[in-house]
Formats: sequence, structure tokens, C-alpha cells
Amino acid sequence: MGLIQAVAGAVGGVLADQWKDFYTVPAGLPSTAAVFAAVPQGTNAGRGSNTHGSSNIISNGSKIVVPEGYGLLLFQDGKITGFVAEPGGYEWRSDDPNSKSIYAGDGLLASLVTQSWERFKFGGQPGSQQAAYFVSLKELPDNRFGTQSEIYWDDGFLNTQVGAVTRGSYTLKIIDPILFVKNFVPAAYLQPGQVFDFTDLDNAAATQLFNEVVGSLAPAFSLYSNDPSKGNRITKLQQDSLGFAKSLSEAVEAGYQWKSDRGLAIVKTAIVSIEYDANTRELLKTVQRADALSGSRGNSNLQASVAQGMQSAGEHSGAAGLVGLGMASGMAGGIGSLQQPATPAAPAADDAIAKLKKAKEMLDLGLITQADYDAAKARALGL
Repeated sequence: MGLIQAVAGAVGGVLADQWKDFYTVPAGLPSTAAVFAAVPQGTNAGRGSNTHGSSNIISNGSKIVVPEGYGLLLFQDGKITGFVAEPGGYEWRSDDPNSKSIYAGDGLLASLVTQSWERFKFGGQPGSQQAAYFVSLKELPDNRFGTQSEIYWDDGFLNTQVGAVTRGSYTLKIIDPILFVKNFVPAAYLQPGQVFDFTDLDNAAATQLFNEVVGSLAPAFSLYSNDPSKGNRITKLQQDSLGFAKSLSEAVEAGYQWKSDRGLAIVKTAIVSIEYDANTRELLKTVQRADALSGSRGNSNLQASVAQGMQSAGEHSGAAGLVGLGMASGMAGGIGSLQQPATPAAPAADDAIAKLKKAKEMLDLGLITQADYDAAKARALGL
């Protein structure tokens, strides 16, 4: 007792012409639909036009078309009797010795489903009716999350606790349909005409998933920002949708065992906005300033800061301010000298010329007055 594969791979008009009546996926499903009953279609009434049948009960000789991106589950008395993950046309036979109960395909899905099949399989009884349901194997988008108030986590780079309000969306994938249906989908959705949709506001099970994701956001942020391979920067979150999806999936698995108990995984995320609290914003500004003062860029910024300080001192304190700033500039130069090899002292004449050139540059920039320049020139020339 089981399924016979009539056509493997993509199915289309040729098979539909051969099979006057068959079961398949209902039309008009939302992209977030996860589980739903198979519906009968009659090609003799116009190909694909009769999609309103409510009965998903198949019997000996019934034909089923499994489209790409969907899996087929067969039930008897609430127990799983068959599973198909390979697209194609199938016929259910209760008396054919060549029939099979499971077509798992290749790859990760095959290994996961095979384990679950061995755990939950049920032989069924020859001649009894089977209930047919489809499970989406596609990515299920537009599952949104958001926090009403700040969430907090320890950040490795800032070396303190940070907080933010965030919102975004994630994409789900059912990686083990047998486990998902057996352990998570409520029985109310395993009825003809019902659709288990992750974005349905009246779906209490989907709401539970949303709450678990929100509860996992803080651990996910911590996992991401404390991962050395990410550079320990929370500022990279919005540009790294796959990296954060991995952290969020790990946090959800650690807290709620989505993969191991429910056959679910988060595969992508999109952070629409993240608003840090006041303390975190101030810390990030400090980090930006530190970044700006590092390396060769820092030398340029330091010189610009000194020039700005000299201008301000000249405007408010005249020559006295310039003298004080000169001392501070000398100190800065002393700090810089610790990072550079010592150079031989310049001759006195060269030093006088250098002072004059510096004074002339300051005069041209408006940092000192003509009188200040004349006085500096007189000192340099010993007049």
C-alpha cells in the first residue's frame, strides 16, 4: 500500500490532459501559507478551473500532482502513512507491491525527513481512505517582529550593556515537514478548507512563534555583536541580513528548539530600523571619534584641531592665547615624537627660517595679526 510515481520532475499540461481528475495544491494561496488540504481538480471542466472542492480524501487509484516547492503528507486516523518531497505525478495504490510510502528527494531535507519518518510512520490499512495535505517547502516571507520598548544586551566591543528598539521581518523555512505537522500544527488546521498561515492574526500558534522571536532578539544581538568574525560591531547589523539571521536562528533554537522539535528555521532577516537608547548613542559617537583619530586619518584630524584651536585662541586671547596654545601644541608634538624616530636637531638658521615660514602661513590664514607677525619676525632675526 502506498504511492506509485507516474511522472517525475516538472508536471504540466501533458499530465493534466492524461489525468481527467486529480488532487493538487489549491489556487490563490498567500505566500505565507504553510499547511493546507489537497483539493480535487477536473481538467475536463477546463484545465485547473475546478479548485473549490473541499474533500481531500483519496482512495485506491486516486491521482495526485505535487508541484515544485511543496511536500505531500498522507494521513489515516491522524497518523502519517506517506510523504512526498519530489515534484511529479503520483497514484495511490492499496495493492501494488511496487508502491512506496516515502519519496524524500535529495539533500538536507531527505536526511531530516527520513529520521522523522522512521519515528512517526504508520503502515495504515489496505483499502482505507487517506487524507492528503500539502506542506510548503518554500521560503515563507514577511514574518514581522518588533519591540515596544528597549531591549538590552551585553556588547563586546563597547564593553557595556546597550539598548535599542528595533523592528524588521524574517523568512521562515520548514526543513522537516513531518516534524512540523506532528509536533506543532494544531489539529484544527488539519481539516479541509483550513490554511495554516504564519501571518494570520487569528493563528494562535503563529502568534506564539512571533513572541518567541521577540524574546530571542536580545540574545541574538548579543551573539552577533560578540562574534569576533563580525568585528564586534552592532553597526553592521542592518547590512548583514544573513549573518544576523544565523544569530537569530541560533538564539531561537537555544531558547525554543525550533529545528529539533518543530522542523523550522529562520533563513533570512531584514532589520527595518534600530533606534538605540541615549546612552548607547553617546557611546557610539565616542567610538566614531576614536575611529576618526586612528591611523593616518587621525594625524590630519589632529592638525585640523590644532589649527582650529589656534584660530580660536587668537580671536579670544591674542598673543597670550597663542603662547599657551604653542605650549599645548608642543606637548602634542612631544606625544607624536614618542611614536617617531628621533631626528637630528636643525641648525639655528634653519630653525629661524622655519619659524618665519610658519608665522607667514598663520598670517595668511588670518590666525595672527600683522603686528604679531612683525614681532615674530623680529625675534627670529634677533632684532
